[in-house]
Amino acid sequence: MKVPPSLKAGDRVGVVSPARKISAGEMEPALEDLRSWGYEVVLGEAVFASNHQYAGTDAQRLSDLQSMLDDPTIRAILCSRGGYGSLRIIDRLNWTGMEKAPKWIIGFSDITTLTMDAYNRGIASIHGPMGISWNGQTSDVTSREYLRDVLSGNIPAYSWGVEQPDVTRTGIGTGPIIGGNLSMLSQLLGTKTDFSTKGCILFLEDLDEYLYHIDRMIMHLKRGGKFDQLEGLVIGGFTDLHDNENPFGKTYQKIIADALPDGGFPVCFSSPIGHQPPNYPILHGVEATLSVSQSTSELKFNL
Repeated sequence: MKVPPSLKAGDRVGVVSPARKISAGEMEPALEDLRSWGYEVVLGEAVFASNHQYAGTDAQRLSDLQSMLDDPTIRAILCSRGGYGSLRIIDRLNWTGMEKAPKWIIGFSDITTLTMDAYNRGIASIHGPMGISWNGQTSDVTSREYLRDVLSGNIPAYSWGVEQPDVTRTGIGTGPIIGGNLSMLSQLLGTKTDFSTKGCILFLEDLDEYLYHIDRMIMHLKRGGKFDQLEGLVIGGFTDLHDNENPFGKTYQKIIADALPDGGFPVCFSSPIGHQPPNYPILHGVEATLSVSQSTSELKFNL
């Protein structure tokens, strides 16, 4: 796995919008922080473009992202937000420059498509705060400071308490940590961006889904063999979930736990990953060690 180099003061950080549109006002707090961290911010030409729900047309979003990937002076690429749209341009990206000189791609939610495609090409990325994460309910100073640490090469280790002991599985697992948004991951199965989880620690998060949708996507991953040879499973936030008038009958925790093979790897819930604060940056594709006890879960990146 190629891990992009750390950033230093004066390095250039590109900002792009591969999916849903965003306003300049929504992005400004993030841009101010990046500049205060000592970085030069370079905005994509279409970062504030609008085409219905998208940040410009597919061609505009593709051109912006490709330009940032190809520009050797850009050391990291911060995505403005998720939503939907990366899937529409992923197959037209040229990764040649990134494979020769990798740089950090930063984002989550819909950006899972990009981070997983990077992983399949042997390039680590950051599943973590985006431009929109400086605003509203997803605003979280701790997660943003962790992002600053990661970019500067000060790699953190995380720990959090166990809140669902009935579905938690204790143990220790080591392997590349991969994953992201469950809705996006389920859409990647059977495509050019399908992925192997053998020997990996898998992490999942999602929001604004019906419980039966969660069950359907988890069963899709199960039928695709994605839980069969894991080293660990980390479940982040599953927020703003819905149920039908006729209740589904299970919590999302039980939906996931009941789909897993018996034993073999640690499993933890309520991890600080997802659309709610905190949303700690995960070094996607990097080897990590997950340790789960009856009281505490710990995640350490092995760099």
